[in-house]
Amino acid sequence: MTKKVLIPLAKGFEEAEFIGIADVLKRAAKMSGNLELIIASLDDELMVEGANGICIKADTSLAKIDTKNLDAIAMAGGFEGMMNLKNNPTIIKIIQDLHADKKIVAAICASPIVLAKAGVINGEFACYPGCESGIDGVRVSKAVVVNENVITSAGPATAILFGLELAKHLCSVEIYEKLYEGMLVSLTK
Repeated sequence: MTKKVLIPLAKGFEEAEFIGIADVLKRAAKMSGNLELIIASLDDELMVEGANGICIKADTSLAKIDTKNLDAIAMAGGFEGMMNLKNNPTIIKIIQDLHADKKIVAAICASPIVLAKAGVINGEFACYPGCESGIDGVRVSKAVVVNENVITSAGPATAILFGLELAKHLCSVEIYEKLYEGMLVSLTK
């Protein structure tokens, strides 16, 4: 059965984080044959401008997807993007529903704040330094933190590792290892 991952695009998203997530998961989808990415804008405008002025075209809008059949959500950060996600009731409901079903809810950089608004963060989490205020739990200085079905990451430089962790949980350890080697991640240490 194909797993469906929502990557919402909100105005002001952090481009490097979005690309890190989408690129790694697209590679994992090709390798596994059982992963589908749904890149959705929050409104009917499919061209979404990121925090640094780079525009990305979404595949569809949030209103046009069947949110009941999702298996995960993965959110890029960027302060403005995070605020737009946090203030979107549909995004909050998707997070809560996925979490209730023990499905993956994931956020990087400032977007763990969105997970906090949805009430799904407990224990350790990662986020961009300074974004931990108001989040229940303990911020740790790690690239990626996995806390049951909640996956969080620190920021732009950790986006590939975040994407790899998502691939591991959504596909397999084998695909994670192949991507890790194929993307030369070992050279970054």
